[in-house]
Amino acid sequence: MHRLWIALFTLTACAAEDAITPTKKIVLFNGKNFDGWYTWLRETRYEDPKRVFTVNDGAIHVSGEDWGGIATKQAYRDYHLIVEWRWGGKTLPPRVKNARDSGILIHAVGEDGRYNQTWLESIESQIIEGGTGDIILVGGASKPTLTVNTVQDGREVYWKQDGKPVTKDSGRFNWYGRSRVWKDVIDFRGVEDVEAPMGKWNRQEIFAQGDKITYVVNGRVVIHGYASSHRAGKIQLQSEGAEIYFRRVELRPIGKMPKLK
Repeated sequence: MHRLWIALFTLTACAAEDAITPTKKIVLFNGKNFDGWYTWLRETRYEDPKRVFTVNDGAIHVSGEDWGGIATKQAYRDYHLIVEWRWGGKTLPPRVKNARDSGILIHAVGEDGRYNQTWLESIESQIIEGGTGDIILVGGASKPTLTVNTVQDGREVYWKQDGKPVTKDSGRFNWYGRSRVWKDVIDFRGVEDVEAPMGKWNRQEIFAQGDKITYVVNGRVVIHGYASSHRAGKIQLQSEGAEIYFRRVELRPIGKMPKLK
């Protein structure tokens, strides 16, 4: 077992310098198994005895029971990432009554579990009821930095393309339509949410080109950042106390960045 962990650590330490730039479509999840992926859980590290991550009817089923993620073994840069997902419905302690929560981590680097013994150092495309499309900076040995044009409301900042540039090395940038009265409660839904109703499939896209990152949810640009410190790395899908399914995870050449409103 010790040798296995050493081998896996060596594998997971692949440098961003070795990142692949897609020249054609790359199907990251084949619908059958986890070839090209590995799991990391806070409690059991590279082992998954509770089967938090399984393949069910061509989709990745994440039970949410333990916190952690499933990550690509390979690092990537300059891509158009497409992820289709839907909530499964169940919530688990300690978030039984809280908003369903997960996420897509990009430009993920460094030691597995470095953030809170759970996730890779990365930039997150948030998946949470009412906040799907937010940017979260996930620290590790270093702190990712990013600049977003924003408008401020109290202590929170929301993307606005002609707004004031704000640079952060931790915390969250809210997508433009996130409810100003958002509450961390199950089934929360804001009036401007573009996330599909619970149980319906969503299409979340990430355009990462150089130092620029744009998130698109169900066809709508929800946030854009630039001057990113992190420009390549693995992709990690989170388990964070809510049941979720991922049925499509693929990369395409970047083409053109989406037009910002």
